[in-house]
Amino acid sequence: MDPQQQRTGAPQRGPPQTGDSSPILTVLLFFLAILALIAIPLSSNIMNSLSILHQVPEGHVGVYWTGGALLQTITDPGFHLKMPLITQYEPVQVTLQTDQVRDIPCGTKGGVMINFEKIEVVNQLGKGYVYETLLNYGVQYDKTWIYDKIHHEINQFCSSRTLQEVYIDVFYQIGEKMKDALQGDCTRYAPEERSKVLISIERQRVVEKEAETTKKIAISEAEKNAKVSKILMEQKLMEKDSARQQQEIGNQMYMAHENILADAAFYRAMKEAEANKLKLTPQFLELKFIEAIANNTKIFFGDKVPNMVLDQRLLGNFLQRMPGEMAREVNSEKVSRERSEI
Repeated sequence: MDPQQQRTGAPQRGPPQTGDSSPILTVLLFFLAILALIAIPLSSNIMNSLSILHQVPEGHVGVYWTGGALLQTITDPGFHLKMPLITQYEPVQVTLQTDQVRDIPCGTKGGVMINFEKIEVVNQLGKGYVYETLLNYGVQYDKTWIYDKIHHEINQFCSSRTLQEVYIDVFYQIGEKMKDALQGDCTRYAPEERSKVLISIERQRVVEKEAETTKKIAISEAEKNAKVSKILMEQKLMEKDSARQQQEIGNQMYMAHENILADAAFYRAMKEAEANKLKLTPQFLELKFIEAIANNTKIFFGDKVPNMVLDQRLLGNFLQRMPGEMAREVNSEKVSRERSEI
C-alpha cells in the first residue's frame, strides 16, 4: 500500500471543537413557553399570582387579597397593576346574571321522589355590597344564596305537598315561592341591610331601656312623693291628735279645777249659811236693828219731828221673817261673789 494512501485513508484527528449551545437553549425555551401556555391557563390562581398587569372586564369589579386577607380596594373595569405573588385578584360580576340550578331532587309528602331538571335564577350583586358579601360568604357567594337555597326551598315546598299538588294544583306557585324565599333572605341577611336592621334593633333597645329607666325613675319619684306625703300627713295627724289630747287634758284639768272651786264655794256657802242660821236669833237681830238705828247720823230739829212708831208687834213680825230672808240674801250674795271671782 502506498504510504500516501495510508495517510489519506487513515482517520485524521483534528483540533477539538467548542460546540454552539444556543440552539439547545432556544429549543428549551420554546418547550418551556409551550408548557407555560398549557399549564398557566389551567390555574387562574397561578396566573393571578404571577401577573403584574391585569384587566377587569366590563360589567365586573376587581377585588384583591393580600396574604389571604380581603382588601377593601375595589377597582372598576380597565387595566390595573398589582404586586405579583403577594396580591391575588378576582373579577366579580355586578351586572344581571342568570344562575341555572340543575337536577333538583324533591320528595313529596307521599314519598314519591321527583326531579326538577332546571331552575333559573336571575340576580345581581350591587357594587356597594361586593366587599361585605365576599367578606362574609366568599367569591362563591351564589352557591350559598342561590344553589343551596333553591335545593332547600324546593325540598320544603315538596315535603308538605302531594304529587298531585306539586305537579298540578300549586305548580304555578313554585316560582313565586322561590323568589319570595330568596329575596327575603337577601333582605334579612344582606350586609348593609343587616347592619341597618341591627342598628335599628339596637336603637329600639336603647329607646326601650331609656323609656323603662324613665318609667322606673317616675315610679320611684312618685313612690317617694307618696311616702313623703304619707309621712307628712301622719305627722299632721299626730300633731292634731296630740293637740286634741292636750286640749282634752286641759279641759279635764279646767273642769276639775272648776268643780273643785264650785265645791269649795258651795261648801263655804253652806257653812256660812249654817253659821248665819245659828246667828240669826231674835236677840241677835234686835241687836243688829238697834245698831242700824244707832248708826243713823241724821238729826231732826223743830216742832214737828217725824214720828217713829216702834210697834213691838211689827218689830216682832219683822224679826221673825228676817232670819230666813236674810239667810237667803246672804247665800245669794255669797254665790254671786264666788262666781264673779271665778
